[in-house]
Amino acid sequence: MLNNHRQDFVIQSNDPKGDERFGKVLGFVICFVFFLGASQVAYETVMGGYHAAISWGGETIAHTASFLPF
Repeated sequence: MLNNHRQDFVIQSNDPKGDERFGKVLGFVICFVFFLGASQVAYETVMGGYHAAISWGGETIAHTASFLPF
């Protein structure tokens, strides 16, 4: 009985062009965030390979240099 004076609000849009613009903006934001995530994965993959190659090269040179008599 305490909720007799409760008001329910319904948002109704009568602007189809506004809805279309909102949909396009939301789609652009989603695609942009996906692009940023894919760029980050690609960057981390390339940098990981680079660091692994540099580390492997340094260890190989150190091992090869250990056989030198001086």
